[in-house]
Amino acid sequence: MDAQKDALRRIIATLSNKEAELHSFLDGLCHAHSDLQRVTSDLEAEFEELSAALQEAKERLSSIIREERENKERELELRLSQGHTALQSTNELLTLAKQTLTISDQEEFSKAAKEIKERVTMAPAFRLDTVATDVSMVHLATEFSRERRSLQRLHFLSVPPAPLIHVSACCVHDNCVTVVWRMPSDHDNHGEEEQEEAVPSVEHYFLEYRKSVHGGPARYKDENQWEEVGGLTEQRYTIRDLKFDAPFLNLRVRASNRAARGEFSEPVTMETPAVVFSLDSTSCHMNLRVHGNVVTWDPTPQQQGACPPAPGGGANRVQGRSCTPSPKRASSASQLPSAPLMPSLAATGVLPSSSVAMARSRFAGEAYTVLASIALHSGTGYWELVPLADVKAFSAGLAYRGTLGRFDQLGRGSASWALSASQWLQSSLTAKHNNRCKTLEAAPPSRLGVFLDYDAGDLLFFDVSSQRLIHSFRTRFTQPVVPAFTLWGGALEIVSALQVPSYVEKLRKTAKENPTNGEKHKHAQ
Repeated sequence: MDAQKDALRRIIATLSNKEAELHSFLDGLCHAHSDLQRVTSDLEAEFEELSAALQEAKERLSSIIREERENKERELELRLSQGHTALQSTNELLTLAKQTLTISDQEEFSKAAKEIKERVTMAPAFRLDTVATDVSMVHLATEFSRERRSLQRLHFLSVPPAPLIHVSACCVHDNCVTVVWRMPSDHDNHGEEEQEEAVPSVEHYFLEYRKSVHGGPARYKDENQWEEVGGLTEQRYTIRDLKFDAPFLNLRVRASNRAARGEFSEPVTMETPAVVFSLDSTSCHMNLRVHGNVVTWDPTPQQQGACPPAPGGGANRVQGRSCTPSPKRASSASQLPSAPLMPSLAATGVLPSSSVAMARSRFAGEAYTVLASIALHSGTGYWELVPLADVKAFSAGLAYRGTLGRFDQLGRGSASWALSASQWLQSSLTAKHNNRCKTLEAAPPSRLGVFLDYDAGDLLFFDVSSQRLIHSFRTRFTQPVVPAFTLWGGALEIVSALQVPSYVEKLRKTAKENPTNGEKHKHAQ
């Protein structure tokens, strides 16, 4: 009995699924029928509009012809009337002149001849312009062979061909990618009639792009998905707000009209080089915590019993005093952690439990440093640093990973170069390398740009907001260098995967021409 009920339930479930499938199928057919009716109505409406346009053109031209013909007819009727009047007057004068010739009396003949002479002078025939009237309507001549051929070639709207991407006009500039394309018939057809047949109407363009790690021709399949930008009416588009975390960008375009979307253009590949890195949580000081691309100062309140850390700084202030201790107090606290500290950091997910010991052993004391996840050994790179709320001091620079000691602060030795900013007690900005410091006459920037040309030995720092060069180091790197950052209080956001801004090269050239804008440091080998 139970087995039969189970079998019946399975049958009911199968029938229910089939019923839902049939409902969906019927709904689809109804929608298809509605679409068919709509498309047919649209086509009929298009032909009605074409017919109405032709009828309107016919009525307009016929009206002009009728008006011109009426004007010509009135002019001809007037000339005819004037001609008949002149002819009648001429006949009368001619008869009178012949009769006058038969007069024998001299006085009477003279009187009659004088009267005829006066009447001839005033005769309409001598005031009438006898030049033939131009009754042609040449200015209204028509020649509809072109229009006739167009109507004879009238056909249904064709699908647009694939556009052609103008590779030489495409560019990567200031973290934006500009793409330019054209339709193949814009310049490829020479004859006017040929072009009329080849140019289908285009309403919109659709641009698709995807990041790729493969150079050369775009692959049919890639690990990244295409992203689409639609509704474009011009044959160019600038892609903004891109994160350049892949070395290449594939691009393709297709055109669309009321009929359908056409085929995609042949994909092109543009090179988008940029330095991409994250913060290495296994290399940071115990008072620093890494959350993605943000490093946060943590005064370890778990051991001190103070208020919990907050990058914004608002929750860390009690009665007007900050909960952030001085660097020396914080360093001594981090060197003598309580027993629960290590598991509590691991439990947050910021540091893997296996890397807590590595983090403790990497930096200590007042070296509140965190390193990037990559080492650079050639080429150029650019990244930016953004101080967030309640930052007391921060540094950005480069270091040799292997020779940077556990207690070494950035810029204190020959293995690192740094630009340090302090906003504690008073604002200051200093350039540091090999135990040499130079105080800079500039305020700490709200956004700091860092540019590296490893091969040329250039390390430049910029105020991004004002596009101003702050300081430059020039040296000769002998080992791979790692982007490095220090923080005391608040938080820093590190932004990588950026193209080198266009103003950097200009300011870099200025710095080379005017060495007083930067410091030259020779690396001690």
